[in-house]
Amino acid sequence: ALMETDRRTMLKLLAAAPAAAGFTWTEAEAQEAHNHAQAAQATARKTGAPYKPKFFTAHEWATVTMLVDIIMPKDERSGSATDAGVPEFMDFMMADQPGRQTAMRGGLAWLDRECTSRYDKMFVDCTNAERTKVLDDIAWPSKAGPGMSHGVAFFNTMRDLVATGF
Repeated sequence: ALMETDRRTMLKLLAAAPAAAGFTWTEAEAQEAHNHAQAAQATARKTGAPYKPKFFTAHEWATVTMLVDIIMPKDERSGSATDAGVPEFMDFMMADQPGRQTAMRGGLAWLDRECTSRYDKMFVDCTNAERTKVLDDIAWPSKAGPGMSHGVAFFNTMRDLVATGF
């Protein structure tokens, strides 16, 4: 029965992933989340204590921080997405928004499911080459193969959130 419940929950989350493409937020919401993220980063720097996500689980947080830095890595001109507080921004964007939360959890679950299916391990445990292969398959909507629509919708949302949070 536990396995069936887990499977049902997973299917529900996966079904919600395409809704991620419908993520919308107002400029005021984005600005408020950005302000909260900056304050959280300042507090973490002052206290030395890492930020504790309010929405994301520890595993989701690890996945999100890794994924946003793949989308927006550090370069010679600027810091990475995590340096800019994008994960914190995303955590605040999810607050009190059940539709967004379900879509985000569904997308993260899709990513782990895809990695588990291909490599028998979660996204964060994959090699850089394995992660790149999965993300390349969902980063370009016009090139995505059949059955990739959930991942494409999720990745597009992540890219939009990174751009908004950066």
